[in-house]
Amino acid sequence: MSALPQINPAEATGEAADLLAELKESIGSVPNMAKAMANSPALLKGWMSLSGALAGGVLPAAVRERLALATAEYHRCTYCLSAHTFLGRRVAKLDGDEIDRARRAESADPHAAALLALSDAIARGRGTVDEGTLKAARAVGITDTEIAEVVGNLALNILTNYFNIVADTDTEFPLVRPHQQA
Repeated sequence: MSALPQINPAEATGEAADLLAELKESIGSVPNMAKAMANSPALLKGWMSLSGALAGGVLPAAVRERLALATAEYHRCTYCLSAHTFLGRRVAKLDGDEIDRARRAESADPHAAALLALSDAIARGRGTVDEGTLKAARAVGITDTEIAEVVGNLALNILTNYFNIVADTDTEFPLVRPHQQA
């Protein structure tokens, strides 16, 4: 059972009701994570805004899903692993092998692999990366815009990972557990 109550969209009031309705309109459903985030309309609005902004950036959905999978695996977030495995398959059309690779911050696609390696270095360094890491990324064609969006996606994914771990959000997706249990 979740540590935070899930706000039923039909019973929500005020800004939470408006945001949940907007989410249902835009993606067709209201994930359990959003129902739990609705305890704080400010948080729900922030997540929706950042997620929407990054979806309009230069990184395609398949790359964003790979980044989300790598971050969820690193933080051992079962909810996010389950959600992004589902979305990776259904929305981004990633096959099982590519999903498994992404969980290890790897990819058969060289450009995606470089983005994943950069994100992994940033996460493991807690934001600190040496000049050589950025030089290596640029040497394989990673742009400054992509570097910035990798940081943005990492921040978004850390937000959702930590939130779902703290909230112990019930997953509505087929269950996927981290490779290394805590």
